[in-house]
Amino acid sequence: MSEKKDIDESLRVCEEIQKRFSRPDTPEQESVPQIPVNALNLESADKQGKKKQKERKSNDRDWSDAEYQESHPFLRTLLGVLICALLALVLSLVITEYVAHHTSVEGSSMESTLSNGDQLIVENISYYFHEPERFDVITFPYDNNVSYIKRIIGLPGETVQIMDGTIFINGEILQENYGNADMEDDGLAADIIHLGEDEYFVLGDNRNASIDSRKPEVGNVKRENISGKAWVRFYPFDKMQVIQ
Repeated sequence: MSEKKDIDESLRVCEEIQKRFSRPDTPEQESVPQIPVNALNLESADKQGKKKQKERKSNDRDWSDAEYQESHPFLRTLLGVLICALLALVLSLVITEYVAHHTSVEGSSMESTLSNGDQLIVENISYYFHEPERFDVITFPYDNNVSYIKRIIGLPGETVQIMDGTIFINGEILQENYGNADMEDDGLAADIIHLGEDEYFVLGDNRNASIDSRKPEVGNVKRENISGKAWVRFYPFDKMQVIQ
């Protein structure tokens, strides 16, 4: 009886030992606190991400442009030339339309002031500030391809008459010395011409070799048809001067 009791006690001790070693002490897991997500933090992070993405795209674009310019020098040069040519064309059109333009003299109707082949600059600016004046040398279109250059003799509202080669303005003799000879043909001005409020009477300085307001194909010149005032003769160089 005593032996059985000892055996039972031994088995119980073994079981206790076995239980102790089969369940090792393990520390309780510490719970990790949950960090609340802040909406402002998310928005800030999103903005920073977009900013970095834009910077990357910008850097890529700059790099691409630099690579393009380096690898296409001919196209870059051609583009620059085309832009300069376009700007020059626009500038020249503006200048010739509103500032000044070039013309050449053909014929002898303005001798001895101007000669055949003279190269002139005709300016437009002065007539923006005042009306054409007596004795101005002006240009005006005769037809689509030809312009005339003549000298103003009669002004708007005046009367003009030529008798035996003498010019009368409003019934009084006009004192002038531009004509290089006595007029042989009074033309339309043999009778009194009444100039309208926008009309000018013009003559060539070479009175006997000029088609001007004495001729019906020219007649009185309308203000709107005056394209400019002859300003400077720049060629021939030895005759370069401001036109009087």
